Amino acid sequence: MSLTTRLLNAHATTRLSSSLPSSASPRYSHFLSTQFASPSLIQFPLTLKPSSTSSFSRVFSSSPSAITATSTMGEAPDVGMDAVQKRLMFDDECILVDENDGVVGHASKYNCHLWENILKGNALHRAFSVFLFNSKYELLLQQRSGTKVTFPLVWTNTCCSHPLYRESELIDEDALGVRNAAQRKLFDELGIPAEDVPVDQFTPLGRILYKASSDGKWGEHELDYLLFIVRDVNVNPNPDEVADVKYVNRDQLKELLRKADSGEEGINLSPWFRLVVDNFLLKWWENVENGTLKEAVDMKTIHKLS
Repeated sequence: MSLTTRLLNAHATTRLSSSLPSSASPRYSHFLSTQFASPSLIQFPLTLKPSSTSSFSRVFSSSPSAITATSTMGEAPDVGMDAVQKRLMFDDECILVDENDGVVGHASKYNCHLWENILKGNALHRAFSVFLFNSKYELLLQQRSGTKVTFPLVWTNTCCSHPLYRESELIDEDALGVRNAAQRKLFDELGIPAEDVPVDQFTPLGRILYKASSDGKWGEHELDYLLFIVRDVNVNPNPDEVADVKYVNRDQLKELLRKADSGEEGINLSPWFRLVVDNFLLKWWENVENGTLKEAVDMKTIHKLS
């Protein structure tokens, strides 16, 4: 067994045994217990070395610029943070990448979203955005929960999250790791059963790289995979993650954009969703309706948007 595999297996075992409080949701527990694939599925080589650690920062990286805990993190970093979001911020390990989407290590969700780390250039991580359409070609949107640490209560695409540093979500071939993560989070956030969204039904259309501040303390710096899927699904939103959901057609989406631009009804959109809308979505929506989605695929280009 390779050093990398031993590190990953030890990491996975530790997290499964220590990171689930008695109040952890059945959805979260179920997916942590089922998302570990055999070591042979990871595409390596990847050299990892341990960096400094603290109770809130567990980082392993091959990069000399790995994120490390700062003195401010010892000063009650979770003040005002919802218990569920705190668990996710400190327990979830995001995949650190370079601007070419090469894996360079991993860091806690907390460290990846601190704006000070983002400004230092240490926090670029892999993410995904799911766009789920029903058989009437309406797009499912969600409003993020008010307890979310970054961009609370904004409207956004169906599901936005991160593949984690675990074997089943590190698989690069055909973006399988990202698709596995998307299936996991659709259940965790929206209660959509795995059988409603088979992994092989996701179409990765492209990748974007963007940076956005949430409130001055938190922000995003992501290399974001854009995943499209057309399925009729059962939706049961998790209130810890989602405040509201709705399906929209293209005209209704345009009206939502107008309200966001004019400040009506307090509507705000996530920055990544707006970038996708402004650059790709309406054209790709035509591909969805015409059954020509495969023609829009471009996974070679990483679009740097701002």
